[in-house]
Amino acid sequence: MKLREVVAALERLAPLRLQDEWDNSGLQVGFPESEVRSVLVCLDVTEEIVEEAVAKRCNMIVSHHLLLFKALRQVSDSTYQQRCVVRALAAGISIYSAHTSLDNARGGVNFKIAERLGLQDLRWLSPREGEDAGSGLVGELPVAERDADFLARVQDAFGVECLQHSALDGRPVRRVALCGGAGAFLLGDAVRAGADCFLSGEFHYHDFFESRGMLLAALGHYQSEQFTQDLLADYLAAHCPELSVCKTSLNTNPIRYERLPQR
Repeated sequence: MKLREVVAALERLAPLRLQDEWDNSGLQVGFPESEVRSVLVCLDVTEEIVEEAVAKRCNMIVSHHLLLFKALRQVSDSTYQQRCVVRALAAGISIYSAHTSLDNARGGVNFKIAERLGLQDLRWLSPREGEDAGSGLVGELPVAERDADFLARVQDAFGVECLQHSALDGRPVRRVALCGGAGAFLLGDAVRAGADCFLSGEFHYHDFFESRGMLLAALGHYQSEQFTQDLLADYLAAHCPELSVCKTSLNTNPIRYERLPQR
């Protein structure tokens, strides 16, 4: 299957026109007429991910997070991005990243989060004019849950080591706003939507003062988007059946949560 054909399939799921203006979703490394046999799906592109692709004989990597946000000023070995590009080219590996194009698409990142929470009646938190697209989602739980019970279920559903959240007071949670990754920019939209809870990957410190009584909960950036790998792998398997598709076995989260022993 030609790389351009795989790219076209991915962009039917996550059209590039939907990406935010600062973003660089799309083909990062590779030649459109090259042949693709096997794809490794991941959240982040790191040197270890490229080596995993080599070891598994995958000649394409599809990620959610970008390898290249900005143009490279040189192609050498001074940054991990440069080293990834050099190694990928040398090994004949193409790299494609669907970042905010997938965040903002129907069926994308946030829909996967909503699915794991069992939310119903989904609608865009910040709709994009003239498109069935937008930033974040808001939906309803089938029945209201006490705030502590809801957060405990969130923690289990996403397998997080800890959960950062605002104070609990026993309030019922029924309407939930969410945004994978860094969703603080949607705080005002969540308040206006009348959400009982806003769930995202990360918030700023002062957001917890400005939530107007709404429960805030931060899963961690990686943790909130981890199941995007399943979304991409399932999509490619269904729409590009000629390809062998596998998910990374690596956890690329660079942040650790642990209590260190006293010295």
